[in-house]
Amino acid sequence: MNGLTNTPSVAIVGRPNVGKSALFNRLIGRKIAIVHDQPGITRDRISAICTHGTRPFVLWDTGGIFGAGEAELSAQVRGAAEEALRESDLLLFVVDAKEGLSPIDKELARVLRKSQKPVVLVINKIDIEKHEALATEFDSLGFKSSIAISAEHGRGISDLLDAIDRFLPSPAGDSQATSHDSLAVAILGRPNVGKSSLINSIVRSERAIVSELAGTTRDAIDILYQRDGRNFVFIDTAGIRRRGKQSTSVEVFSVMRAERSIRRADLCVLTVDLTDGITAQDKRIAGLIQAARKPAIVILNKWDIVKPKRNQKEAIARLVATAREQIFFLDYAPVLITSSLTGEHVSKLFALIEKVQRAARQRVGTGVLNRLLRQAFEANPPPTIRARRLKLFYAAQSKGKENQQLQPPELVLFVNDPRLLNQTYRRYLESFIRRAQPFPGLPIILTLRPRAKSPRPAAHLRAK
Repeated sequence: MNGLTNTPSVAIVGRPNVGKSALFNRLIGRKIAIVHDQPGITRDRISAICTHGTRPFVLWDTGGIFGAGEAELSAQVRGAAEEALRESDLLLFVVDAKEGLSPIDKELARVLRKSQKPVVLVINKIDIEKHEALATEFDSLGFKSSIAISAEHGRGISDLLDAIDRFLPSPAGDSQATSHDSLAVAILGRPNVGKSSLINSIVRSERAIVSELAGTTRDAIDILYQRDGRNFVFIDTAGIRRRGKQSTSVEVFSVMRAERSIRRADLCVLTVDLTDGITAQDKRIAGLIQAARKPAIVILNKWDIVKPKRNQKEAIARLVATAREQIFFLDYAPVLITSSLTGEHVSKLFALIEKVQRAARQRVGTGVLNRLLRQAFEANPPPTIRARRLKLFYAAQSKGKENQQLQPPELVLFVNDPRLLNQTYRRYLESFIRRAQPFPGLPIILTLRPRAKSPRPAAHLRAK
């Protein structure tokens, strides 16, 4: 079963630049949609779970239906917004009190009335009490329910949540999906490597707008999805460009948002364009994932373009080996070759995610871990730093955080001086551990503590 069918759905609609994204951010309680005074910024449907009312609902922020921007995109933006209208239980029609009633507002009101869906007219930018008189102009639109708010300052938001609660359909069942029990998967990569196409192929719908214009996805878009009883949030991020090529402030925001998506993801999927090969920018994004110590999978996309007619298995093995060699510092990440256009191998992503989740549940016994590390130290002693050498007294795997969806293994090493471990020797220890316990898709986190905090004396480390 796909989709989150038990949670009611609310769509924010309106012409460009009336404050839809600001309202979305206010209702969700964190900045997901980019807020900027350039019309047409939100090109995709962005969704997240709102939990601030009496019960959760899926909130959609749509692109401006009569949006500004590239002509090639406007039809897709309108199509995505209209799909949100069809799928929603309630529509929040946002207008701008300061700019007043426009012909586009009147036309949109007519379209919304035809939809036969309940509509709450949200009159935005009533920032202070003396602005309230501006709301009366919108009475002519004829909507029974209207709320004056300031999305920027939070004015009237509790009244709006009460109105939403009144219009939401009665719960159909007990199970209500929330983003808290979902695995957050960030789809990352350079612009135009096929991230949105990949998500469309995964969820089999045109949720994310796919266009050949590089940098189409400006926001990090949360797409809720359910498969085989498991909940996922796929985060479709803006393509990360090299710093020198960010032409507008909106693109700079998008890169910051993508970097933030890495931090809030449980799992990062780095998408690479096979027709370009591994670029310096791909390596930079891999470096961001590694620095954040996040579980990871690498997808080599556009297999349909490079696929040979013969010896496909050999070609796949060669491409995977090359990718591993070039992104050697993300060597723990499984590599999958896909075509988001044809859907080939895309479903294998879920098997890989399950493999990473199983690995995250594995623990290394304390005795096994200490014998393993002792072997590593004996096979290749640590280097001497300032006439001193790192000594290991005891090691154990940390229990980790209870509420974390995908917990990388953290191995705590009690040593004479943590400063004596350099990066080269750290990598050596990680690779030595992986030979015995691979932990696919997971970074191994080595945390060093000085002997004073050791829970056991050194005598316990004698080999048995």
